[in-house]
Amino acid sequence: MIGKARVQKRLYYKIGEACKALGIQPYVLRYWETEFPALAPSKSRSGQRVYSEKELEIIRRIKELLYEEGYTIAGAKKKLETELANGTLGGLEAPEAEPGNGAEGAVADALPVPAPPPVTPRRARPQPAVAEAGEPMAATEPATSTLAAAGDSAAEERIEKLRSGIAKALDEAREILALLDAKPR
Repeated sequence: MIGKARVQKRLYYKIGEACKALGIQPYVLRYWETEFPALAPSKSRSGQRVYSEKELEIIRRIKELLYEEGYTIAGAKKKLETELANGTLGGLEAPEAEPGNGAEGAVADALPVPAPPPVTPRRARPQPAVAEAGEPMAATEPATSTLAAAGDSAAEERIEKLRSGIAKALDEAREILALLDAKPR
């Protein structure tokens, strides 16, 4: 007879156990600790990071925001702070914030940060066309910023400076390629 695998709830998980359960690398989790103030694991007597169930939920939400919903680190930080301040995590109400359990203001008191404005996830940017080596790039419409379209001369100057810098770098690259092609091997 095949027995069911027992999932044991524990008070604390070491960094390796937490990472294995959540499907992330330890270096990623350590980086997130520096970026997200809500993620502050305690340390064991031996100095190892240990994560509670609540912290594992926060890590799961950070992973969802970054990997599934496409937020930037800054956007995910704002969204997470808002959710924790409201007592919701991932759209679900946190049990600590339920009326009648004696901890109505516990989550809001832990983060006295005002709710930031809603953050939209980042969008995929169109990739520029790339020519094969030796082929000239096709002429495309010049890229202009919103400021330049509005008539901001400083923005237009910056765009022109950028274009001339790119053209100069492209000319230098072509000269190097010509030298490499002409060099006997």
